[in-house]
Order: sequence, then C-alpha cells, then structure tokens
Amino acid sequence: MRDAHGRPDVAVYYPPGRDLAQWRDDHRAGLKPDRWPYGLDKMDGRSATVVARSFPADSRGQKVARRIMRATPAALWRGNGPVGLTWDENSVDRLAATPGLSARYCGVVWLTDQLPRKDPGWAHDRRRMLRRMDGLWVLSSAQTEELAEFVGTDGPSVTHVLFGVDSDFFAYRPLPRSPKVVSVGGDRDRDAETLFEALAELRRLRPDVEVLAQTASTKTPPSGVQTIPYLTHAELRDLYAEASLTLIATRENKHVSGMTVGLESMSTGRPLVITESVGMADYFGGTDGAKLVPSGSAAGLAEAALALLSDRSALEVASVAAREHVEESFTTSHLSQRLAALVRQ
Repeated sequence: MRDAHGRPDVAVYYPPGRDLAQWRDDHRAGLKPDRWPYGLDKMDGRSATVVARSFPADSRGQKVARRIMRATPAALWRGNGPVGLTWDENSVDRLAATPGLSARYCGVVWLTDQLPRKDPGWAHDRRRMLRRMDGLWVLSSAQTEELAEFVGTDGPSVTHVLFGVDSDFFAYRPLPRSPKVVSVGGDRDRDAETLFEALAELRRLRPDVEVLAQTASTKTPPSGVQTIPYLTHAELRDLYAEASLTLIATRENKHVSGMTVGLESMSTGRPLVITESVGMADYFGGTDGAKLVPSGSAAGLAEAALALLSDRSALEVASVAAREHVEESFTTSHLSQRLAALVRQ
C-alpha cells in the first residue's frame, strides 16, 4: 500500500546506468529472469508497495551532495519518505546520500573478501558509509559475524538472507540423452586451474562426454574442452538445458562464489558438483541434487561427475532433487519474502 500522499513504502535502488525499462522489456521477451534484477519486484504486495529506481549518473552536484552527507549526521538525511534498499555495498554511499528516506538497507557481498587486499583508508571509508544504514544483510552465513564486528556493536544489525533465482525462467528441462558437462562463471574467485585439471581427467576417462566451460580464464583448456567468454541469460538457460550436470571450482572465499550459477543450473534440473567453501552448505547442503567436494580437489570433482555420468538412474534422481531443492527454498520469491521481512523489522 501507499501512504496518504501516494508514496511507495519501499524504493529499490539500482546502480547508475541500469536501464530498468529495457530490463523489463527483455524479461517480457523471455531474455532475462525476473521483471527487476534479482527479482526484487516480488517484494511488491508483501504488506508494502515497492518501486524500482536507478541512482542518477554521477555529476558535480551528486559528488558535492555526497561530500556534504559525509560531513553531516545521518539523522539529517532522514525523512518521511519510503524505505530505501540497494543490493550491494558498491552503492552504499549513493543510498546514504539520498535524502528523505525513512530508513536505509544495504546488502554486503564482497567486503569480507576484499578487506585483506584493501588499504586502511578504503576500509575506514566503507565502514563509515555502512554505519549510516539502518540494516545490512549478507548472502553467506560466513560473513555475518565478521561484518557485524566490522561495523561495530553500535552499528546496524547484520542479517543472513538466503539468495534465490527465477525458477520460472530457469525452468525444469528433461535430461539430454548424450552426456555433456558444463561449467559457468568467471569471477576472481573461480579456480580455473582446478577446473581444467578435473575436466582433463574426466575427458581422459570419458572421451565421449562433451564439455563446455564459460570462463574468463586465459589458461589453455584441456584437449576436447570448448571455452567461451560470455553468455547472455537466455543463452545460459539454454546451455543448462543441454547439460547432464554442472561442475564448478572456486577458491576459498566467504561470499559463496558460484552460488548463482549453482542454483540456476539446479533449477533447470541439473545436478551440481562444486568445490566447498565456507557458507556453501547454506545453499548446497542436505540435497542429492548437489555434491560438495574439498576445495582444490580436481580428483574429487572428476570422481563425483563421473559417478553421476556412469549411472543414469542416479543422475535422474539427482536431477529431480536439484529442482525440488530450489523450489523449496531458493527462488526469487523466497528471497523477496526474506528481504520484505527484514525491512518490516
């Protein structure tokens, strides 16, 4: 519902340059998941009216406003407008400088992994901005305690919120008859060396298995492994449908690198084999649809993938379990419900 002046209860802010109208058009055309990025449109109607906005592009005026904001108490920027929410900490300074909001909530994705690599000045500035929020959330339980310590006991509360994917866009598809393994993802925490070693062993023992990896790595892939640098959402959805299973290798990290791809592929009904890191069990534990192997274990990845490929019945059971796992707890409807509950607090 809206207040007496017709204002929304919650405003979801996206980074400058995000063309929300184009995203909605692409969604209607079946090219992108969810009507808004991350499916936050599904917060609308959960005891609140929610609108999407993009932060304005940086201008001299915007930069001056942020400098003034940094030098003034956060309370001066509070008003009787909607609650403001943004997905990650890269936009926290813009949200903090948006006047008139009744409260501000921000997700934190990368900070806990960035801190060891950043200088103290960067960390001090980021802490100041995060402390101006009314609440923070993380997608990995491994981040909760560290972030709470970072912002201080007198800082905003930190809530663990489980991620979700669009299970309608990534709909269940029957398993293919011909064996195919895919791997997707190119962020800095992907472990291309372990991945390629595992795929080389898989191809050595099962040369009949087709393998395709979407990766940003410049390493030479094993013989018989096709690599591509980029996929659109629609292309990715179709690639999952062609696969027998998805295989992912990541380095140790706290933000659960591989989480999105893992859930998307499982939503399509594709069993997941993935190296374990802290927080990974939040998403892929307790289901026959996913297999966690030790970090850095190429042999473990290859062995788990080969076991599924050699047993069609087990592969089919894992396929159904993967889809059910997402439907039960890890859709964007679940995510929006959790964020709506956080804002209501």
